[in-house]
Amino acid sequence: MNSHDLSNRYDLSNIIFITGGTKSGKSEFAEHLAKEFKNLSYVALSKNNPNDKEWQKKINLHRNRRPKDWILIETTDLLNTLKKEEGPLLIDSIGGFVMESIERDHKEWSTKMHSLIVLLIKRKNITFIVGEQVGWSLVSEYKIGNTYIERIGELQKKITKISKDNWLAINGRAIKIDEISLEIPT
Repeated sequence: MNSHDLSNRYDLSNIIFITGGTKSGKSEFAEHLAKEFKNLSYVALSKNNPNDKEWQKKINLHRNRRPKDWILIETTDLLNTLKKEEGPLLIDSIGGFVMESIERDHKEWSTKMHSLIVLLIKRKNITFIVGEQVGWSLVSEYKIGNTYIERIGELQKKITKISKDNWLAINGRAIKIDEISLEIPT
């Protein structure tokens, strides 16, 4: 990528994208970066499942880490949330958006993904997005697992292209990948 390409990307958005594997530190790093912003809304993209004790433990861990003045939005409807919310956002995590559409056919998914990218580009305020890296190891033996891996990979490539800053969290460390990488030509 040459410097002209890079400057165009920085003009596109106020998105800071943090991605990484399970227990990599991606959410903690996103929260660390976002702490300086007032009136931030934390968008938790998941369904509430009070019967899943392990999930509730994870939610409580996240909840206890966040500053008390952050506004919590628990939803699976990211598109409508982006249409309504104008202030700074932290979206954790984009995999919830993929899961909400996992049963849709490819055409419906592509339309929904395009709508998300358009809404993200239009945002004037800072938007932190946490995303999970998958597919680095085992391949799912189930169609739904492979659909998830393919869709999140496709979506995260698009988010990376429109983000001002891109970070990879790995083993409790954060690497600013824009500074040490080249965009793969398509």
